[in-house]
Amino acid sequence: MPKNTTTAATEPLTPMQPDDVAGAFSYIRALQARDIDTAGAVANGAGPELRQLLLDVAARIVIPVTAVDDCDGEPCPHSFLAAALGRLLLEVLYHGDGACLAFPPGIAQTIVLFAENILTEDQGDVADALRQLEAAGMRQAMEAHPAHRTTA
Repeated sequence: MPKNTTTAATEPLTPMQPDDVAGAFSYIRALQARDIDTAGAVANGAGPELRQLLLDVAARIVIPVTAVDDCDGEPCPHSFLAAALGRLLLEVLYHGDGACLAFPPGIAQTIVLFAENILTEDQGDVADALRQLEAAGMRQAMEAHPAHRTTA
């Protein structure tokens, strides 16, 4: 994740490693499914890097959704609001020292809630949205790190 999330919307994000994408989404999906045992096992396996992996995933979800778009070629006030809210959410997650949101369960839950409330219609299938986000992240990671491709 860029050091300054205020500029993150204008800078391309460095692709994650495929194993990092898989691990982060395993943790997120386990918490979403309320499978505490699996979430704990994934967290133990990832160690202290889990927090940063979840922040990286959050940035890849929030930034594209809240990026400034335009209305007939001109930026709209609501576009700037969405971008500002996205940056604020990332800042709270990234710098929330001591806050529950700043730790892996809070970050993962924030990603799930964001997917539930923003990325699905009428509280749609969050698990499916998370699978699609993971697939997109894995495609990007595999394109950036072709050495991780497996051969059949």
